[in-house]
Amino acid sequence: MHQTPVLSTDELDAQSLELLPPRETLFFDINVAPVIAVNLAIAVNAATIGSTAIANAGQNVFVFQH
Repeated sequence: MHQTPVLSTDELDAQSLELLPPRETLFFDINVAPVIAVNLAIAVNAATIGSTAIANAGQNVFVFQH
């Protein structure tokens, strides 16, 4: 079983903090990021009798953000 590490008071005091802007500011901050997802798989079963072709496809996701 995985246990979450416990932080000491000194470790917590060493952490930095940054406040978020007000909700009204965040509402008008529009952030658009094009997302491209690609799945490719090819299985060829040609000129064989009684055989099976299997194709597995992995997915790559690309996000471009400025």
